[in-house]
Formats: sequence, C-alpha cells, structure tokens
Amino acid sequence: MRLLRYAALAEMITVAVLLLNLVTVHWRPVSALTGPLHGTAYLLVIAACLLRENTPPRTRLLAFIPAIGGYLALRRLQRS
Repeated sequence: MRLLRYAALAEMITVAVLLLNLVTVHWRPVSALTGPLHGTAYLLVIAACLLRENTPPRTRLLAFIPAIGGYLALRRLQRS
C-alpha cells in the first residue's frame, strides 16, 4: 500500500506541475521532464492496484482514472 500511496502522490504533483506550466509560461523543458514522470507514476498506480492481492474489481478500475485515480483507489482500500 505504501507504493500506491507514493505513486498517487507523485501522479498528483506531476499533473499539477504540468497544468500549472501549461497555463503560465509553458516551458518545454518542464514538460519534457514532468510528462514522463507523470506517465510513470500513472503506470505505477495501475500496477500497484492490479498486483495487490484481494483488491476489489471496482478499486482496480478506479486506478485507471488519470490524475486522481490513485487517491480514489487508495481511499477505497483504506475504507475496506
């Protein structure tokens, strides 16, 4: 569950940086660095939910929602 927590945090931070960069200065180096980090964090969230034992199917599907899916899945796992 620790991997999911850190991956969800990284996903949220990187999407916030990407959106902030997009609406302000749109520096290409920021996008070039943060984009792959966001993609990696997104894939880690999905993998952490799919590979975790006894994860309900709806929780696994929540992980596929970009940007907030990790936190939604994490919240659902903490409730159960």
